Formats: sequence, C-alpha cells, structure tokens
Amino acid sequence: MQNQNNVLRTIKEYVVITIGILLYVTGWSVFLVPNNLVGGGVSGISSIIQYATGFKMGYSYFIINAVLLAIALVILGAGFGGKTVYAIIVASIGLNVLQNIIPYEIVDALAIQNGKLMSTIMGGIMAGLGIGMAMSQGGSTGGTDIIALIVNKYRNVSPGRMILAMDVVIILSSILVPSYTASGELVGWAEKFTTVVFGLILVTVNSYVVDLYLSGSRQSVQLMIMSAHYDRIANCITNDLHRGVTVLPAIGWYTKKESHVLMVITRKTDLNLFLRYIKMLDPDAFLSVCSVSGVYGKGFDMIKGSSKGVNFGEVNHPKLEERSEE
Repeated sequence: MQNQNNVLRTIKEYVVITIGILLYVTGWSVFLVPNNLVGGGVSGISSIIQYATGFKMGYSYFIINAVLLAIALVILGAGFGGKTVYAIIVASIGLNVLQNIIPYEIVDALAIQNGKLMSTIMGGIMAGLGIGMAMSQGGSTGGTDIIALIVNKYRNVSPGRMILAMDVVIILSSILVPSYTASGELVGWAEKFTTVVFGLILVTVNSYVVDLYLSGSRQSVQLMIMSAHYDRIANCITNDLHRGVTVLPAIGWYTKKESHVLMVITRKTDLNLFLRYIKMLDPDAFLSVCSVSGVYGKGFDMIKGSSKGVNFGEVNHPKLEERSEE
C-alpha cells in the first residue's frame, strides 16, 4: 500500500511538472518570441542569443542549465536534480519544437495583432504559472529558479523576489547585444529600450504569479473533529492519509459527558480528501475548519536560518526584565 501511494504521488508530481513546463514554453513560443520580447533567467539569455545569432533558444537553454544543474545537484540533492533534469529536457525540446509547429495564424491572432503589452502580460502569466507548478512539486524550469531555490533552502526569502532581482540584470544587458527580427531586420535603439520596459513588466508579472501560486499551494488548514468514533478516524488519518493527529480530552457541557477532540493540520489541497474520509467513517461527526499560516515542522515548512553565534542565555528582553523586577 505504501509503495503504491509513493508511485501514485511520484506520477502526480511529474504530471504537474509536465503541465507546468508546457504552459511555460507555450507562453514563450506564442507570446514572447514572435514579438522579440526579452525576459529574465536562462530563457531571457537564450532569447537574447536567438535574436542576435539565430541560434535556437532550446539549445542554449539546455547548455546553460546543464552547468547550473551540476551545482544544484550538490546543494539541493539528487531528488531535486531528477525532477529538474526532466523539466529542463522537456522545456529545451518544447522551446525549439513549438516555435516550428504552432501555425503562424494562431500566433498572429493571439500575440502580434494584440500588441506587445498584451503579449507581455499573457506570456508572463503563463510562464509564471508554469514555474510555480514545477517548483511546487520540487522541480524547476532551471536557471535563476535553481539559484532562488538554493537561497530559499537556507533563508526565508521569497523565490519570486530573488528571480525578479536577477532577471532585471539580464533584461538590462539586452541593450548591449544586437537584436534581429524573424525577417532579419535589425532592431533599433528606441525599440530596444521599449523592449527593456516590456521585459521589466514581464518579470514583474512572472514573479507575482510564481509567489501567488506557491502561497496558494502551501496554504494550510486546521481541523477540529468531534466524533464518537474518534479512534477510527485518528487511525485512518495516521495510517491512510499520513498526517499527524493530536487527541484532546474534552467534556460536552450540555451532556456533561467526556469525549475527545481530534486536531489535525494539513494542506488546503488535501481538505476535500479528509472530509470524504471523515464522512465515510462517521456521517454524524461534527467538525470545524479554519485557515492557518506559518505552519512549521515535519511535513510542512522548515524554519530557515541559523542560530549559530546566538547565546540564548545572554539574550535580555526588556519586558522580561521588567516582570522579573516586579
């Protein structure tokens, strides 16, 4: 049973990563590349190379990410590397293939005719959503995402903000590199400055969508369950749903009978599954659900940062000193 659950969980992770990568490369292939727009990260660097030399994005995307991935394997571990290698390969192939197979009529109707601003917003939303989906499953689209995850492993720093800072530098560097349209025309300086502005809008939308998706996927809820069959429900949650349960003694003041209350904290995305199990075990169970934030510990987020160099015995708090004097 445990092995089956692990296999299903792994399949689900790779399916979500695949969908995210397809959204990511579609955003680039349909909205950004046809308008000669520049983004951040390795995709931004690859787009600059393609506009200047005609060298397809997928190739340079793969080469640069291979170097960064070697560093990530050492710091983030093989589990991260396996998922990200898969994501990078799919993205590299997609960035080359989709540009050739998507009909020009579709690109013209969705991107070119709607203008660069709309294409920037749509491309940023799709790319950000794709990155968020990949990162939520422990993978990444590579590049600056890898650097952001490395920093996020040790510090409580928003991945979206980290990506934004690095992307701004990449976009500004595009001014220094010649750029050519698909028809071979050299892009003028005035248009390149406009492209930089659109690029800054792009990474802002991108980072906002990444943070929005990740915060939503990590949101947790607290369940308080009151049931005569509390032991069956607790065993089910522990053995089948693999979540911790705290059993609290309680007294029903109306009936004056002793009972027990189960307290469970889980991801919001798992709430419907919990409710179905509880209803199946005890249709008369009474429960409450509330949203919680900042859940730290095994199975949830970890408190990042180091306490090295801090002697807690020497830490003085003004309020504590006042109380001790009283």
